[in-house]
Amino acid sequence: MDLSVAERNAVLLLAHGSPDSVDEIPEFLSQITRGRAVPPEVIEEVKHRYGLIGRSPLTALTLRQGELLAEELKLPVYVGMRNWKPFIADTIATMKSDGVGRAVVICLAPQNSRTSVGLYRAALNVQGGVPFAVDFVESWHDHPLLIAAFVEKFRAGWSRACSEMAVRVPVIFTAHSVPQRTITEGDPYETQTKETARLVALEGGLARGVCAAHRISLRSRRGALRHRHWIQGVCREGRHPAMSGGVAE
Repeated sequence: MDLSVAERNAVLLLAHGSPDSVDEIPEFLSQITRGRAVPPEVIEEVKHRYGLIGRSPLTALTLRQGELLAEELKLPVYVGMRNWKPFIADTIATMKSDGVGRAVVICLAPQNSRTSVGLYRAALNVQGGVPFAVDFVESWHDHPLLIAAFVEKFRAGWSRACSEMAVRVPVIFTAHSVPQRTITEGDPYETQTKETARLVALEGGLARGVCAAHRISLRSRRGALRHRHWIQGVCREGRHPAMSGGVAE
């Protein structure tokens, strides 16, 4: 898509969304489950964890990303959240009102999965669909700028950890897990996640002997969905099998 064309072009960033306070957790979880009942103990566990961090910076950071991208592209950039405000449907209505004729749509989850990116794409088609042309970015898990950003953060954090512990600290890459059935049916998420980790390891020097080891670990959902089969390599209680050999996370 050529964004230089005079047509009213725009960019739409899609993200998960996060509640503004602990009191909004029950409604937020209801949005995630699309109205299915959530056990009270799960709600309390999430409220407890959310209370420990005060509030999530996700929405504020995503809106700031949109502002910076708009400055860089000299184009309007909109933000829509799947599970909280500003909801995707409301953002699309605003774009329609603003006369947007075509938009590049980017889900801010780099790796494609029907359980994440697929759901964001489906959200575009509710309530009559999108009233403008869409160029949907399916994945960007191996984009050089994404890898460079990860490497920049990794090097700073790893150097600090090695200095504090006075050893070369092995590395664990973590990502959210997905149901095993999803992968069995051809979902690219696991492959793309491993490719992202491989590229970061390569560019960060891990594949060239700078660090003693690096591994991938997947974090699963808990509570009401704990009974489902998820792809393996899961961190449990903050630990990973690799840590039995002195590996620090």
